[in-house]
Amino acid sequence: MQRKTSSSGSPFEKAFSFSRACRIGGTIAIAGTAPLGEDGKTVCKGDAYGQAKRCFEISLSAIEALGGTIDGVIRTRMLLCDADDWPQVAKAHGEVFAGIDPASTCVVVKGLLDPDWLVETEVDCVVAEV
Repeated sequence: MQRKTSSSGSPFEKAFSFSRACRIGGTIAIAGTAPLGEDGKTVCKGDAYGQAKRCFEISLSAIEALGGTIDGVIRTRMLLCDADDWPQVAKAHGEVFAGIDPASTCVVVKGLLDPDWLVETEVDCVVAEV
């Protein structure tokens, strides 16, 4: 099967030698996605809702770059540094995935690579092969 990848330009992609997204066949996996702006800097500092929205925006862009759509999203994962942020992250998730209702997991972690990141996300998508 052919492997297709997509980059978001994150400085971490080169450092870790990974792709933002990878597609093999009809499956697209989106790597852990941090709330980075196009300049590679953290956006929405102190705002879990804004950071989650940005993470999902980056993920959906990668899905589209590999031929998928939001309708194919089957699973999401949200990693939070503070359990108290879950309502804001849930609100962002609900706004983005309303009606799609993917399987979803939300966990609290000790920390992420950058202390300004309040949330990091992962997304899995399937694409109907033609």
